[in-house]
Amino acid sequence: MEPANYTRVTEFILTGLSQTREVQLVLFVIFLSFYLFILPGNILIICTIRLDPHLTSPMYFLLANLAFLDIWYSSITAPKMLVDFFVERKRISFGGCITQLFFLHFVGASEMFLLTVMAFDRYAAICRPLHYATIMNRRLCCILVALSWLGGFIHSIIQVALIVRLPFCGPNELDSYFCDITQVVRIACANTFPEELVMIFSSGLISVVCFIALLMSYAFLLAMLKKHSGSGESTSRAMSTCYSHITIVVFIVIFPLLNPIIYTLRNKEVKIAMRKLVNRYILCKEK
Repeated sequence: MEPANYTRVTEFILTGLSQTREVQLVLFVIFLSFYLFILPGNILIICTIRLDPHLTSPMYFLLANLAFLDIWYSSITAPKMLVDFFVERKRISFGGCITQLFFLHFVGASEMFLLTVMAFDRYAAICRPLHYATIMNRRLCCILVALSWLGGFIHSIIQVALIVRLPFCGPNELDSYFCDITQVVRIACANTFPEELVMIFSSGLISVVCFIALLMSYAFLLAMLKKHSGSGESTSRAMSTCYSHITIVVFIVIFPLLNPIIYTLRNKEVKIAMRKLVNRYILCKEK
């Protein structure tokens, strides 16, 4: 890229979801309601798993980490988006935009990797029940979670490194309510084809590989469970867990913030523990 004289863009203008005041107010109520549902829901999941002595298996440790990532992910764009509904000119600094991009890709990719780890956990629990505690010990769980975070960090660094070296000298309007990487690259004052190719390959590879791995693992597990469908309650519980994971995999394409809540609603032990937690710490105080 040849150096050139240009005025560097210091901020971006976000067009938002709508320019109509009435529509913005409706959207504000919808997104605020959704955010206030997601945030306490994930916090409740984490508190329940941390405080209930019966929820100590690796599955719940991984679920708590997934809930934490979703709290983080939802807080990257939602607060600013909600504030921007009441701002005439929606701005974000260049540094703020890069920071937003970094955490969106970091947390998003980490969640994809963590869902794959959770699929492996279910495989070990169902296919190797006698060795499950040995295979999925706390040390390995911590390593796998750390590797998920590391994978997300490396992916995000690649994305950001490609963005920050691009020159931005002309238009600074993004047709979005957050710093969407495709929108940012589109307004760069240079040929961005090589950068876009690397970005698409990096994001696409992670999404496709994780998605295929998840689908194959659960197809294999469900096939095994169908063969042993007459073995009673344990098989029913295992199938319920698998179905909740599959629902998560489908929803990750639509709305990833619902992942822990969907999983929890399909898990009998967590729901019972939540009721105990509410009765112990909320209802008792009211009495």
